Amino acid sequence: MNVQVDRPIGMFDSGFGGLTVARALIDMMPNENLVYIGDTGRYPYGNKSASDVRNFALEIANSLVNDFNVKMIVVACNTAASVALLELQGSLSVPVIGVVEPGARALVHATKNNCVAVIGTVGTIASGAYKNAVSSASSEISRKVSLTASACPGFVEFVERDETSGNAVTELAEKLLAPIRKAGVDSLLLGCTHYPYLSEVIGQVMGSGVKLINSADATVSVVREALAKNKIARSIQPDAPDSPRFFGSHEFYSSGDIRHFAELGRRFLGPELSVAKQWPK
Repeated sequence: MNVQVDRPIGMFDSGFGGLTVARALIDMMPNENLVYIGDTGRYPYGNKSASDVRNFALEIANSLVNDFNVKMIVVACNTAASVALLELQGSLSVPVIGVVEPGARALVHATKNNCVAVIGTVGTIASGAYKNAVSSASSEISRKVSLTASACPGFVEFVERDETSGNAVTELAEKLLAPIRKAGVDSLLLGCTHYPYLSEVIGQVMGSGVKLINSADATVSVVREALAKNKIARSIQPDAPDSPRFFGSHEFYSSGDIRHFAELGRRFLGPELSVAKQWPK
């Protein structure tokens, strides 16, 4: 038995948003083991300083390596990935994947009129990470893409309160998305893992002519490639594809109220989040 292969994938976010990436990973790679940490005791990250977010990310990532023996880390938080990814990749002994680059590539490949936008937290947009990532992705396929980047303060808080519809969030979306609509974009990247929970509202405000890009699937595709490249993918045995022992285990931790995290998180993720545990342990 390859013990390294059976080690879990570690994933973290400031709270519930990263569960969109966890959902995609469970669906696309059901045989992989997963440990997810939601830092709800310190969320949201979007209005924190870059140095604070970097410290949070390093603390959680080191815990995933040292306490949970993960074989890979997915930074399922745009704010954390935008300010800490390079440092995490340089300091940890396991592969580290972020959500920014995969999302940017998906956005560039989706556009027809070469006019795109990304929305995110104040911290993510201010970092310039998406501007750089879109520029790099455009150069890869020799396209000149115009990017409009806009911060959407308040979206995360609505999601964390499980208020994903209604007049209040719709009015906020109309106000915050007005510059994006004026830019004439045909593709919009939801540059925060919380934002897919607001897809219906955002889609209504933007109109049917604008394609919404969720970076979760693109990120998990990169995870799959990295697992294969490093020869640490947990394969389903062909002679026993339905055996329970070949389906992954999923553990969920919260730095805040674990009962609230489990209750709200289960609505977002599904039955896999049956119980949450306290982090740090």
